[in-house]
Amino acid sequence: MNRSRLAGLALIAAAAVAYFVLDLGQYFTLDFLKAQQQSFQAYYDARPVRSIGIFFAIYVTVTALSLPGAAILTLAGGALFGLVGGTLLISFASTIGATVAFLTSRYLLRDWVRSHFKAKADAIDAGVRKDGAFYLFTLRLVPLFPFFLVNLVMGLTALPVRTFYWVSQLGMLAGTIAFVNAGTQLAAIDSLSGILSPSVLASFAVLGMLPLAATKILGLVKARKVYQRWQKPPRFEYNLVVIGAGAAGLVTSYIAAATKAKVALIEGNKMGGDCLNFGCVPSKALIRTAAFVKQARQSKSLGIGKADPEFDFADVMARVHRVIANIAPHDSVERYTGLGVDVVTGNAKIVSPWEVEVDGKRMTTRAIVIATGARAFVPPIPGLEAAGYYTSDTLWEIRALPNRLVILGGGPIGCELAQAFARLGSNVVQVEKGARVMPREDDDVAELVARSLAGDGVRILTGHEAVRCEADGRGKRLIVRHDGAESELPFDALLCAVGRVARTTGFGLEELGIPIAPQKTIETDAYLQTLYPNIYACGDVAGPYQFTHTAAHQAWYAAVNSLFGSLKRFQADYSVIPWCTFTAPEVARVGVSEAQAREQGLDFEVTRYGIDELDRAITDELAEGFVKVITKKGSDKILGAVIVSAHAGEMLAEYVLAMKHGIGLNKILGTIHIYPTMAEANKYAAGEWKRAHATQRLLAFAAHFHRWRRTA
Repeated sequence: MNRSRLAGLALIAAAAVAYFVLDLGQYFTLDFLKAQQQSFQAYYDARPVRSIGIFFAIYVTVTALSLPGAAILTLAGGALFGLVGGTLLISFASTIGATVAFLTSRYLLRDWVRSHFKAKADAIDAGVRKDGAFYLFTLRLVPLFPFFLVNLVMGLTALPVRTFYWVSQLGMLAGTIAFVNAGTQLAAIDSLSGILSPSVLASFAVLGMLPLAATKILGLVKARKVYQRWQKPPRFEYNLVVIGAGAAGLVTSYIAAATKAKVALIEGNKMGGDCLNFGCVPSKALIRTAAFVKQARQSKSLGIGKADPEFDFADVMARVHRVIANIAPHDSVERYTGLGVDVVTGNAKIVSPWEVEVDGKRMTTRAIVIATGARAFVPPIPGLEAAGYYTSDTLWEIRALPNRLVILGGGPIGCELAQAFARLGSNVVQVEKGARVMPREDDDVAELVARSLAGDGVRILTGHEAVRCEADGRGKRLIVRHDGAESELPFDALLCAVGRVARTTGFGLEELGIPIAPQKTIETDAYLQTLYPNIYACGDVAGPYQFTHTAAHQAWYAAVNSLFGSLKRFQADYSVIPWCTFTAPEVARVGVSEAQAREQGLDFEVTRYGIDELDRAITDELAEGFVKVITKKGSDKILGAVIVSAHAGEMLAEYVLAMKHGIGLNKILGTIHIYPTMAEANKYAAGEWKRAHATQRLLAFAAHFHRWRRTA
């Protein structure tokens, strides 16, 4: 905080101290006002203009400094200037004073608050930008909320000054009139509580509900405008139609069927979506085989002389598809039909807010959930199509292990597959345009993953940009540029793993005018509603996360809000979202990273425990990695955690639970963990935090106590 802000705070504090030390409050009491009413009236009659100016200045000052006395001054205004004059004068004086207090709070405190609570401040600002005028109007109408506090709190938000002024003047008008009117009958007032009787307070409370009612009415008007060009069916075949049978669509339809709604689930490709058929399941099956090959080749570390496995890559891929087939019944047509879901195979298109067409056949529904997932993004590299390429969706067609594999992308998908293919024997080159792999993780995490990939034979080229592909008699090559110079990377297979984009085309969204967000996902509100209140989106197509578990998490909100939203709606909760990258070692994280905590200006501490000290990791020859916990400074409250270790995905669950339910490191330390397990690392990390926060005075006393006990 700079000197001018400190000086401003000191000046305000001095004014407040002077107010109480000099007992200025005695001049802002009902008894004083009634005793001096005739004197004030005589002065006003003799000098009306000066009286108005002095009164106005005093009112603005008292309000601007948030000092007690505004209520008495308002009564005085009514007594001196009458109902009309007093109301006019006080309305402007109170609003100007409130605005000065608002601006003072913004100048002196907003930057400090944002630097310490950036994430929460951003969330509040987002709500204020959207509905700030309604929030403020409600607070102004209900005198139960101290106006001076409203001024100060609003100053900490992003509410525009102009909006604050006009909403305050309008919102305080009813209360101003009530007090000014009471001031015209000053002799009959015995106490301030008499002015705001329970009936009057109830009336103000009803007025305070007007902004909320107005919001609801505006929502209905907006919905009517959106729907006006469509003809609503008189009856509906379904309560809900779900488009897409991936994780989000399956969970949505499951919940709908479980609550006895009539639901249809439409899928144009394979049940189970990307996760089962092209993503999580096949990649983890391949990673498991690659891990076994790696372990076998390192058999000497386990006391086994030699174990060099022979394998046919076609058999490896056959196993991958066998795993998919074994899991497929969980997501099958038969299972969901048995649950009461009408499963429809075909290409869906939304033709109106209540109608979905599947290969020429229409069905009517009260609500629709779009859960169409995402697809692999293919960068526009010249020559790429001619040379041929794979994505994480098509990779599983390979039956021969590529000798030379080039992978574009240093994110989780690229790193997982680069390591797996390298362990199976491919010569892998991983190309990343950025400065390092795993760009969303902390530097120490990315460095450890890169070192592990390199140890498995992956050649990592960071800071390299893919320029073009060439294919001729010499074979296929990717041309990359680094520091202005171009070089060739020959390949037998090229994998594009540079991210995924939501599937938003071909489903009728364009015709309905449903907006697409800048992130290329369907634009939704906090309840997962699209432009049309009865059409929802969830999963990868809605963002902001592209994980199977967050898709399932969102599906609950989409299902419940679409079916029961007229009774009760729920905002999607993203407060505690975990994820894991299944490299070796795995990288699992929840909450903020160390870099994010720094970027957000949080007051935090870092506690670290090395996996190389963990007994179970040593016995399993997996002593690599660490646990890093981000906590609020001086507190055991967990803001985030990252685990880089074998089985990190399983180990992280304890921190996810702790953050979700407000459990700190002290309680994790006090919880018995089975020995020897990898999960003990969480307890030891908590122990590291406790050791760093041990009270030195208490330890010194303990040392003296034990010394005394030895000699007593």
